[in-house]
Amino acid sequence: MNKLKLFTENMLVYGLGGIISKAIPLIMVPIVTLIMPSTDYFGISDLSNTLVQFASAIAIMGMYDAMYRMFFERDEEDYKVGICSTALIFTIFTSIIVFIIMLIFRDVIASFFFSNKEYAYVVYLSAIATLVGSTNSIVSAPTRMQNKRKVYLVTNTISPLLSYGISIPLLLSGYYVIALPLAAVISGITMEISFGVLNHKWFSFRRFDTKMLKQLLVLAIPLLPNFLVYWIFNSCDKVMITNMLGIGAAGIYSVGSKLGHASQLIYTAFAGGWQYFAFSTMKEENQVKNNSLIFEYLGIISFVATAFICVLSYWIFKLLFKVDYLEGYIVAPYLFLAPLLQMLFQVIGNQFLVVKKTWPITLILLSGTVINVVTNYFFIPLLGIEGASIATLVGYVVSDIICVIVLCKMDLMKLSSRFVIATIIMGIFMVLWRLFFSEKIVTGIVSALILVIAMIVLYKSDLQRLYKLVKSRKNKDERKDE
Repeated sequence: MNKLKLFTENMLVYGLGGIISKAIPLIMVPIVTLIMPSTDYFGISDLSNTLVQFASAIAIMGMYDAMYRMFFERDEEDYKVGICSTALIFTIFTSIIVFIIMLIFRDVIASFFFSNKEYAYVVYLSAIATLVGSTNSIVSAPTRMQNKRKVYLVTNTISPLLSYGISIPLLLSGYYVIALPLAAVISGITMEISFGVLNHKWFSFRRFDTKMLKQLLVLAIPLLPNFLVYWIFNSCDKVMITNMLGIGAAGIYSVGSKLGHASQLIYTAFAGGWQYFAFSTMKEENQVKNNSLIFEYLGIISFVATAFICVLSYWIFKLLFKVDYLEGYIVAPYLFLAPLLQMLFQVIGNQFLVVKKTWPITLILLSGTVINVVTNYFFIPLLGIEGASIATLVGYVVSDIICVIVLCKMDLMKLSSRFVIATIIMGIFMVLWRLFFSEKIVTGIVSALILVIAMIVLYKSDLQRLYKLVKSRKNKDERKDE
């Protein structure tokens, strides 16, 4: 019960902080699209964010996860300061290099990402955001590694509020292209200064250690391709849509992905508490069993949540967005499930990191990426933006299946037959939704409820056990009060 409490507490607190930082932008999407006179402008803003994500992955080079892993290797504070300081100095160096490269090749980058070199000035803002965001990820890390939940919650609430407090006046003044990118830069600088003050004791330029850097790079370098692969999964489709269908189509797809990525609220809640839980419990005897159960439970939650998004997507878009964006409803369910499959991959993929073997993650993700890009190439001309969303989902499905098979053979995971059945049921539901009731809410709700009942029947024994644990805990608390 203590492990369950640790996991749920971290998910609730860190997850809540992450959810707030994701939920505010999600809530603001209908307002932003209402102010913008064309789908092109939202496409440009979202592609700027896509560029920052790509450049940041290169600049960080997997150092954040490597630092997080090494931080828990020993308990001495002096050792932890050395790890944090070395990671920060290295990340500052790589971030400056990426920043300079982006400035030099701004015309080429603008042509590739925005399909027009006239938007080179947007690349300037993206370069600054990359420099700030990459170093901020390291500077803010000790807050989470020390489990300072309240600080994390407050800062993740302030950051998006500050960003939209800046961007909305700019949008109302007609600065449609630079409003969101510029606001992100100002907000990022403010948060980095704040975390720098809060966590200054963990960083010192005099504590840079080449031996520690080598240890960090052994873990970090194999992770770099993983982050690039994740970028391809989540963002390459937007670039391909821009170049194959136009930046307006990318804007519609981006809005669809925003609703789809509402699942990142679940993913963020999970990720917020997962790293601390995973590494702090990695040496326990039942680690493999517990990790496998978490994978299955999160999978069932993902399936149920996606089923209801399938049912409600059309009506949400019809209610919240202008008719120009209505087409985006069809991509939302696919893109809702995709980040959840990424979450499931990270749950089981973490087993490789625990045993300090990161290269299999790269190879497995690479296979899914190749399928994603190839499917995009054929599906986008054939099915439009829906083809891109299907390609993203298919890529994650393949990666998850391969990862499960490999880990089971290595005895690092145990998968039950009931989860296989649950997965098949979910696949059938998605096909039926697309063919018969994507715009029929009553039929959809009935079908989703049938799916929920099926999941409850499959995991009835686990639900009963959870109920008994909660009831037992409640009785103990009542006896203490007496």
